[in-house]
Amino acid sequence: MESTQSTESTESTESTESTRTLGRSGIRVSALGFGCWAIGGEWQDADGQPLGWGKVDDEESVRAVRRALDLGVTFFDTADTYGAGHSERVLGRALGKRRDDVVVATKWGNVFDEDTRTLTGGDDSPEYARRALTASLRRLGTDHVDLYQLHLSDLGTVRAAELRDLCEQFVQEGLVRAYAWSTDDPARAAVFAEGEHCAAVQHALNVLQDAPGMLALCERSGLASINRSPLAMGLLSGKRRAGDVLEAGDIRSRPPAWLGGYVDGAGADPDWLTRVDALRDVLTSDGRTLAQGALAWLWARSPRTVPIPGFRSVAQAEQNAGAIEKGPLTAGQLADVDRILGR
Repeated sequence: MESTQSTESTESTESTESTRTLGRSGIRVSALGFGCWAIGGEWQDADGQPLGWGKVDDEESVRAVRRALDLGVTFFDTADTYGAGHSERVLGRALGKRRDDVVVATKWGNVFDEDTRTLTGGDDSPEYARRALTASLRRLGTDHVDLYQLHLSDLGTVRAAELRDLCEQFVQEGLVRAYAWSTDDPARAAVFAEGEHCAAVQHALNVLQDAPGMLALCERSGLASINRSPLAMGLLSGKRRAGDVLEAGDIRSRPPAWLGGYVDGAGADPDWLTRVDALRDVLTSDGRTLAQGALAWLWARSPRTVPIPGFRSVAQAEQNAGAIEKGPLTAGQLADVDRILGR
């Protein structure tokens, strides 16, 4: 493992580089990661609520991962529950002999049935954490996870502290290099941040949904900010239109309460699309696509951010990776976004 860089050095250089450091770990990753939720394919909860992004072509997913590698992406984020284990298997196959060239993050805490691709509950016990890690290593085809993340966002802090200490044990055993919590609550994330090998927090952040409290915690605690939903569940891709019908297996067709920007059975929320349109000129400046501009906003927002947009095709992988070369928005463009959104 590389030596941890100083906070001052990281802040002064990383905002203009194509790589960033995962917090205090010293682990270097591409400034853009790829989120592997979508390539898990269709899965659902016990009531039939879709939890995936619809049907996928596994061979195209493999080609997209490998294309991303060729374009300099070295950070891939998945979870054991995505596709009920399927995302981990596809990612492991795609990486193959190039596993040691990348940083792999996965998550645990949800319980699922692989055969029926059904989420059946959650388990916050230390015993399950170890079983889940063993299963993830097998599906990924690796002997260690670079970043292991708790996937129960609203877990109580007492049990969270116990699991943080267990993650420290995983580090000592060589099974995990660093760990994090996927949560949108800074107070909860702060509990994990007390651990020596806690490197990051994964949380929602995009140009439409700022998270100043979480970014402040990352700054204070020396954590990386791994940005879930950096393209607002596709609203910032430029492809969504009001009234577009989404396929039945897509979580956005029946959005749960936590998923903003979509209306049950009616596609994208027109109010959200209005805000996207208002930002279009700023985000597409300097030859960027809308999605590339949304990623550029995240890099400009903080030197600690590592956005992880999803992908299901080579074309999406190429567009997202193309944002790296264009870099962050300028301070002036960042201010324009705040002015337009009235914040």
